[in-house]
Amino acid sequence: MDTDFIVVGGSFAGMAAAIQLARANRPVRVIDAGQPRNRFAAAAHGFVGHDGRPPRAIMDDARRQLLAYPSASVMDATVDSAARVDGGFEIVLAGGERMRGKRLILATGVVDQFPAIPGVRERWGTSILHCPYCHGYEFLGRRLAVIGMMPMSSHMAQLIAEWSPFVTYCANGIALDPEQEQILRARGIRIEHSPVVSLGGVAPALDGIALADGTLVPADAAFLATQVSTSPLAQQLGCAFDEGPLGLYVRTNEFQETTVPGVFAAGDVARMPHNATWAAADGVTAGTAAHRSVIFA
Repeated sequence: MDTDFIVVGGSFAGMAAAIQLARANRPVRVIDAGQPRNRFAAAAHGFVGHDGRPPRAIMDDARRQLLAYPSASVMDATVDSAARVDGGFEIVLAGGERMRGKRLILATGVVDQFPAIPGVRERWGTSILHCPYCHGYEFLGRRLAVIGMMPMSSHMAQLIAEWSPFVTYCANGIALDPEQEQILRARGIRIEHSPVVSLGGVAPALDGIALADGTLVPADAAFLATQVSTSPLAQQLGCAFDEGPLGLYVRTNEFQETTVPGVFAAGDVARMPHNATWAAADGVTAGTAAHRSVIFA
């Protein structure tokens, strides 16, 4: 074995797991591709002690703190594949290098699959948002919209009304049953049924949403729920998945261990809903559980 523990992913979950292992004075190596999901956001919010700080700054501090422990190392690389081997697991990096560890922690996060609406990608994380708890306060009392991506999107519209009385639900062609429509209207939410065709304003700002019927919905920010995809590593290892409203996520037990003994998963790849604090907490659980699994094997 090249190390006791390999952590794939160096964002909130991965770093939280790695620092537990480093503090146990065990060799741990973090492999980070440098593409965290939060890289589009200017600031992280709701994360105790770090509210308003850039996610990259938080992670830079985390890396520096981790590397203060002699048993820890970080490699900037992409993992192409993972497999079980005698005594542990082997990963193969994009450049062909192989590495083996006794335990493997997957903290790869997820990748947002953007809808085919022009302008979403350019505004993602600034004025097109996915989490009201992460970004809603910054648009308090302003013109907000929710773009329907699935039947449950109407629930998000009800939630967004907590941050502003000026909310429009752009159903985007998704049918609303009479009960849903009545609930939205009772909260003062404007409803537009026509599909969204484009976004207005100079990106990354937003000033309106153009609909297929010619309506222009004024909006300073819009929320939508993306489908997400996961790294192929868990599938290669034979881990089981569960299906959520946004896509598949790796099945874990209360110790963040997957259905493959010795493989742990933490953060967005292994849970819904998603949040930096949950990711870090899951990382702590995965790190400590992975350590105990070696001691009490």
